[in-house]
Amino acid sequence: MSIFERYLSFWIALAMAGGIILGSAAPELVTVIAATEVANVNLVVAVLIWAMVYPMMVGVDPRSLKNVVKEPKGLAITLVVNWLIKPFTMAALGVLFFRSVFSDFIADEDAQQYIAGLILLGAAPCTAMVFVWSQLTRGDESYTLLQVSVNDVVMVFAFAPIVAFLLGVTDIKVPWGTLVLSAGLFVALPLVAGVWTRRRLGGAERIAIFRGKIKPWSIIGLIATVVILFGLQGQVILDRPQVIALIAVPILIQSYGIFLLAYTAAWALRIPHRIAAPCALIGTSNFFELAVAVAISLFGLNSGAALATVVGVLVEVPVMLSLVALANGTRGRFE
Repeated sequence: MSIFERYLSFWIALAMAGGIILGSAAPELVTVIAATEVANVNLVVAVLIWAMVYPMMVGVDPRSLKNVVKEPKGLAITLVVNWLIKPFTMAALGVLFFRSVFSDFIADEDAQQYIAGLILLGAAPCTAMVFVWSQLTRGDESYTLLQVSVNDVVMVFAFAPIVAFLLGVTDIKVPWGTLVLSAGLFVALPLVAGVWTRRRLGGAERIAIFRGKIKPWSIIGLIATVVILFGLQGQVILDRPQVIALIAVPILIQSYGIFLLAYTAAWALRIPHRIAAPCALIGTSNFFELAVAVAISLFGLNSGAALATVVGVLVEVPVMLSLVALANGTRGRFE
């Protein structure tokens, strides 16, 4: 690893601080960036995420996709954890903390809103950023693509019913535009570009050299994304630090718990590390664009539910980096 990659956590910390400073010092710039949205997807952030995903997509060999079905256990763990465990444990943790542990600090009406936001996060597994985490753990590009693609298909059918059941409402309006646009920007378009690039480059050696050259852009895109996300939410962090800290507690417990559950299951089933690491990271990370969009449409822009989904965005990068480090540090146990 380069020095830049080795100290990635330090650069991310600087990016967080820089984003908060940017949001306070240049609110006009942040407002302009925030206004570049289509279907609740920020286009500036989308471009940066695309830059993160593209280097990994160049590594996807379409001919190898047919081989991923030979190792179904990783996909099975992802589906079971994401859709049969994660939404329900997130709801349970929300109720535990905001109806019991934090009940003296949070009004009942606010508590219900925060629980709703946590449920929306728990029912929306990651679509885009997982490609970055997979790359950092040297995951199998083709298998990661398969897992994300299957997850997206399941999400179309399962997201609304699960959220409706857990929230106790039946009039959930799923922002299909956000779903379709995100899948196209973060999965389909980078994949097409990656396949086209491989064909233009030709041999494996030339592909490896090209990937080495563009790999730093993936990390640069990640850092720039963190700056923008924290810039967009910087004022919220400064205005309500205690509330954000309380909301972060169940999210942190959920994130580490879900990862350890999936990762341990993959180890017990003797799944190779190149599949096990992305398999566990997909369920841990969240599709925050979808969660935020639904929270705003159901409860309003300034609601507690929307704030809870935003907190999910804020804690995700530090949490995921720590889990990437854990996955890389335990690679030898899978070999």
